[in-house]
Amino acid sequence: MCMRVTDHIILGHDDTSKMIEITVDGKKIPAKEGEPILAALLAQDIMVNRYTVKRNEPRGLFCGIGQCTDCAMIVDGRANVRTCITPAVEGMVVETQHGYGIQEV
Repeated sequence: MCMRVTDHIILGHDDTSKMIEITVDGKKIPAKEGEPILAALLAQDIMVNRYTVKRNEPRGLFCGIGQCTDCAMIVDGRANVRTCITPAVEGMVVETQHGYGIQEV
């Protein structure tokens, strides 16, 4: 179920209507063009963005303003992208990050 705030007492009415698709872990999901990637994920009930290096523990939304790294994911092949401040773009590929997000050789 997709849940979004469309009418907010302070922010007003959301009249952004251009919907796009992004791919998350191989699955296409809808997103509003330009919204933070994390907003699109949360609207689809995707709560885990990465797993920690030492204990492989799940992490997701924490600060929401780009100061921590709990929302870091691999975006279009780039690791450690903070999804709370990175805008969604048509066709972007997002992957859950494990550890440092680099390929181990």
